[in-house]
This record gives sequence, structure tokens and C-alpha cells, in this order.
Amino acid sequence: MTDPAGPLAPEAQAAIRTVLSRALRDLFVLLAVLLVLGVAAGAMISGARGVWGAVLGAAIALAFSGTTIWSMLRTVRSGLGQMSALVMGAWLAKVVLLVVVLAVLRGLEFYDPRVLVVVLTLGVVGSAFADYRAVQASRTPYVVPSAGRRDEEPRSADAGPDQADR
Repeated sequence: MTDPAGPLAPEAQAAIRTVLSRALRDLFVLLAVLLVLGVAAGAMISGARGVWGAVLGAAIALAFSGTTIWSMLRTVRSGLGQMSALVMGAWLAKVVLLVVVLAVLRGLEFYDPRVLVVVLTLGVVGSAFADYRAVQASRTPYVVPSAGRRDEEPRSADAGPDQADR
């Protein structure tokens, strides 16, 4: 039996890589469409300030949502500990970066903060929906058969040595 904290079986790695690649592709498509619509709406609402708000909102949404998918793609072949460390480290880094970027942008006047918030919110919520859609449409195995003998009866996790021999 394989170690649950160790690397996944190759079949599971391939299925997960497919799901994550689709989620990343869907994120890029979503943010490209959102950027075009946001720039158009921002230009109509407040001119160049609205355009910059849409560009900043889409860029922040890409950094925030894309980092998680990218870090999971990078660690598909790794064990649970390495994957968790990279995902949590990337999450912490992007939260710190988000706070710094928003603090720097707070006093600046070249963008419309309302357009930024709308585009950013739609980008993050849309990304979560795209991730859900990618996982829902996937064929990711929940259990990977072991290389044990085929004529063995599967053992229950709560079966003791007496029950397994029956």
C-alpha cells in the first residue's frame, strides 16, 4: 500500500493535472473576457480612470486566483507535505502582496476604485466557479487500485486479524 502522504499514483497525477490545466485555461479566458468588458464599462463610467481600475482589478484577480492553481500544478508529483507547504506559502505571500498593493493604491488617483472592486470581485468569484466547473467535469479517481493480488478480499479498516481471515 502507498503512503497517503507520499506522491500520488501516476494515473491520479495525470487526472489532477488535467483538472488543474483546465481550471487555469478557464481562468485565463474568464479574465480576458472580464478585462475587455471591464475596460469598456470603465471607459464609459469614468474614462481613463475606469480603464485603469479594470486593468488593476483583472491583474489582481489573476495574481490571487492563478497563484493557487499554479502552485498545485507545480506540486502534483510531490507528497502532501510539500504540496501543502507550497500552497500555504503562496497563499500567505499573495495575501501580503494584496495588502501591500492595496495600501499603495489607496492614495493614488489614476484609477477608479469602484471599477477595480467590481472587476476584482467578478474575477475571484468567476474563478471559483471555473474551478468548480473543471472539477465537476473531471474524471479524477478517488481510489487507485493497489498492485496487490486480485483474488484477495479487501480488508475493512476496522476489521481485526480475526475478521480478515474469515
